[in-house]
Amino acid sequence: MDRRGVESTGRVPHGGDPNPSVVDCSANVNPKTPAGVEGVYRSALGAAKRYPDDGYPEFRRVAADYVGVEPERIVPTAGGLAAIRLAIAVSIDPGDEVLVPAPSFGEYEREVRLHGGIPRFVPHDEILDREPTGCSLAIVCSPNNPTGEVADLDALSDFAERCGRAGTTLLVDEAFLGFTDRPSAATLYREDVIVVRSLTKLFGLPGLRAGFAVAAGKRRRLLESARPAWGLGTPAARVGSHCMRDDEFVRATRERVERERERLRSGLVDAGFDVRASDAPFVLVECAEPDAVLERARRHGIALRDARTFRGLDSHVRIAVRSREVTDRVLEVLVDG
Repeated sequence: MDRRGVESTGRVPHGGDPNPSVVDCSANVNPKTPAGVEGVYRSALGAAKRYPDDGYPEFRRVAADYVGVEPERIVPTAGGLAAIRLAIAVSIDPGDEVLVPAPSFGEYEREVRLHGGIPRFVPHDEILDREPTGCSLAIVCSPNNPTGEVADLDALSDFAERCGRAGTTLLVDEAFLGFTDRPSAATLYREDVIVVRSLTKLFGLPGLRAGFAVAAGKRRRLLESARPAWGLGTPAARVGSHCMRDDEFVRATRERVERERERLRSGLVDAGFDVRASDAPFVLVECAEPDAVLERARRHGIALRDARTFRGLDSHVRIAVRSREVTDRVLEVLVDG
């Protein structure tokens, strides 16, 4: 990291409410977890008395099958954010410019500044049309957080080709792509692309911290060289592998999220709210009085995400898609008051 960047960069606000009595729609986490997780975690505790196998052969094999690539392209990390930090660290030097989408995940800007980079902000829905010339790194979030759109893979491939010609690394954050049936950008097989994945949102275990990066050629070698030794704990590696094998859980989750997202969006639109179309497990809602909406939900025990913390948004809240009961409750509170 760049010392001056660390000294001048603060924390970034996130969703998530620690109060267990609150219905938490501020964090985009699956309310369900795959069957057998507790047993896998419990059995991994004994193995945690030894250091993990730093090669993580099982985790790499399962993750590779999960996204459709070869195991040697997988770089294990302690969550998606750790993969983002690692990718930025091996891609930029202090003073380098980085194409950063906005509004989007606030940690991109933070990590770029921590490493001494200079963010060049671009509207998230225009970034694939921009020329990356002069930038060491370009970042794409798919589906974008907080707007929810998945990047078109053909357009992403064209952008990756332009990045390659410009000598720009392309970082594609697919933290929420597992909630869809869209193919991963990892299948593009380009040496100028790094893809990062988070496991803990889809599988309802954000406190576990499991994820990985996918890369090829020189960038894979850089990531592999720079990653911390034993960066993924044994319980996280074993539970993550167990979850990625559960195809039925993933299928059922996708169906539920699609169904409940449409019910939530339709109900809010019918009540006069402006709601963005989304491919993600959340919707972005424009409100005339966001403070009133947030407060009304809070009075009824529901936490929503104040999306005004995202660059460029000044009248929005983000609502996570959860169960049918929670959808009904949110609509009851926000629509019927």
